[in-house]
Amino acid sequence: MRLLRRRASLALATAAMVRPVRADVTRVRISHGYSIGYLPLMVMREFKLLEKHAARIGLGALTLEWSIVDGGNNINDAMLAGALDISGIGIPGFLVLRDRTLGRPTEMTGLGALNSGSLWLNTINPRIRTLADYTPNDRIAVPGIKTSYAAVVLQMAAAKQFGFENYARLDPMTVGLPHPEAYAVMMSGKTEITSHLASAPFSYQEVKNPAVFRVMSTREELGPMSILLAMTQRRFADANPGVVRAFLAAHDEANAFIANDRDGTVAAYGASTQLKVPRDELLGMLADPENTYSATPAGSLGYANFLARTGVLKAKPAAWTDLFLPALHDREGS
Repeated sequence: MRLLRRRASLALATAAMVRPVRADVTRVRISHGYSIGYLPLMVMREFKLLEKHAARIGLGALTLEWSIVDGGNNINDAMLAGALDISGIGIPGFLVLRDRTLGRPTEMTGLGALNSGSLWLNTINPRIRTLADYTPNDRIAVPGIKTSYAAVVLQMAAAKQFGFENYARLDPMTVGLPHPEAYAVMMSGKTEITSHLASAPFSYQEVKNPAVFRVMSTREELGPMSILLAMTQRRFADANPGVVRAFLAAHDEANAFIANDRDGTVAAYGASTQLKVPRDELLGMLADPENTYSATPAGSLGYANFLARTGVLKAKPAAWTDLFLPALHDREGS
């Protein structure tokens, strides 16, 4: 009888060890924007990597609903409204939303960085060659006013150029437009918008035109830093550890895919955005060492320190690990 009991206990323990992971959700809603910085999410989308890793760990079938949401304000609104579970966003926009939701049911946390690269401030105005040349009559397109990545790095560049007390000097000149629309509007030359703080691929496409002048590269001005990250509500992560685990594995696989299969990556970009960017141009952007992809954040505290100094953040994080889930804390981030 004792032997039977031992065998029964062993069988139960073994069953517990191999029992599939179960999540509280079978549907996950994820958004990304248009820039190549979102490529890890686009690769995950087109090659169903999240579904693959969910099945691998025993989650069962997941239904993924993907959408494109551009601009920090729009993304934040969607996340707060519960219309999205996971979203790609500029790190400054995430920091603002996290600060406003700390300690609340809607508190946000980072799932990992997406990319490092640069935004270029391009203009068709022949009078403008430096930040100091902008006047109150000029207009600069950014995806979202004040809280988008572009808006914040423009402030950081202004602080460096004109002194911290003048960090908002260029704010009144900004106009909120998604990157594709901003590209089309500026290049038309028919509106008051003659400058665009653009992400790739739009930045590269603009400077192909000899009438466009690159006023500034954020990487040259501010140094190499992660631009985008993936975020979720902390309660979603806590309630769905299996989905988070599958997402992190899919994310790492997507980054490896981008490094090793450039043609597949280009195909994923076109399928996800429906934008007609020439293949050779995208391959050239991916070959540029300025554009890299890693879940490990770089420079996130630099953004946080700046936003805290401007008074936008009320609670300055003490370490980069405060911003991200514990699964990333063993990485060499910043």
